[in-house]
Amino acid sequence: MRTTALLLAGLLLAATAPAALPRLAASPAAADPKAVADRAFDGLTRGLATGQWDPFFSLLADDFTFWFPTGKYLGEHKGKAQAMEFFRYVSSAFPGGIKVVEVMRRSGGGNTFVYEFRDEGTLRGEPYRNRVAISLDVCGDRICGYREYFGSDGKIN
Repeated sequence: MRTTALLLAGLLLAATAPAALPRLAASPAAADPKAVADRAFDGLTRGLATGQWDPFFSLLADDFTFWFPTGKYLGEHKGKAQAMEFFRYVSSAFPGGIKVVEVMRRSGGGNTFVYEFRDEGTLRGEPYRNRVAISLDVCGDRICGYREYFGSDGKIN
């Protein structure tokens, strides 16, 4: 009898143990903003290098905004669709990709994180080298803002 009771108790515990319960997806409020920003930065660097943007795009909020300092996309832009167009445009200007050669700093707190890095590539057939700072804003489990600043390394002569 005691063996039967212990066996039943063991089966009951196994059936109700946390591993046996269905897992709930983490709510956006529970996401770690730094981890979200780091995943986005990793997706950004892969996109720059390869033109494969889907991992980065999957982290963008639908109401994503971005600011770019020059050219066709000068100023602030709104919406994930416009951001996707922008990053694909970047890949078209750098058909061989842009390689991040050094990440100098990752800093931030709260919901905003800044990444300072150097990158190199070929821009429309000319050697390119630059120093860049980007700021990523995190809203829940998505990136909702991006600002880019660059300029000190310039082209390789």
